[in-house]
Amino acid sequence: MFISPGLLMGDFNHPNICGRDNTAGHKQSRRFLECVDDNFFLQVIEEPRRRGAMLNLVLTNKEGLVGNVKLKGSLGCSDHEMVELKILRAVRRVHSKLTTLDFRRADFGLLRDLLGGVPWDKALEGRGAQDSWLIFKGHLLQAQERCIPTKRKSGKNTKRPPWMNKELLGKVKQKKEAYRGLKQGQVASDEYREIV
Repeated sequence: MFISPGLLMGDFNHPNICGRDNTAGHKQSRRFLECVDDNFFLQVIEEPRRRGAMLNLVLTNKEGLVGNVKLKGSLGCSDHEMVELKILRAVRRVHSKLTTLDFRRADFGLLRDLLGGVPWDKALEGRGAQDSWLIFKGHLLQAQERCIPTKRKSGKNTKRPPWMNKELLGKVKQKKEAYRGLKQGQVASDEYREIV
């Protein structure tokens, strides 16, 4: 088996998987297919081998990463096919253009002063809920722009929403562990519900 960022290949020995309609007869093979789907892997080899079964798989989660895939026949007495392929481009680190508010460097005193200095009674007098909301939102965004700097998100946190902190990540992990325990009969359903 060969594992590289975005690429997984090897002999997976799931002869009962039907590549045409992506189904499997055995539970273990169905779990393998679910894992492939959950991780958004694409199967690069499309022709079935060995009595219609695909045993040698090349899986990638980046379209265009792998090309020129060729089956090169057996090596010695083995009934498995050799697979030759080209990795078309190196996986580059993506630089995020997503920005988020940097609350650690915010000037909350100035924010409080700016919003506290607005004559809200006069600004919202005779306005409906929608108009009042738009006026409040406008003042809030102007104050936010002056008081809270922004920063570019980077690294492993790029895909994580700004509100997902370490404490919440710990809770999510605890929930996943409890679910695993529930499935294995080690955690009671009441305990699992309480954790969720």
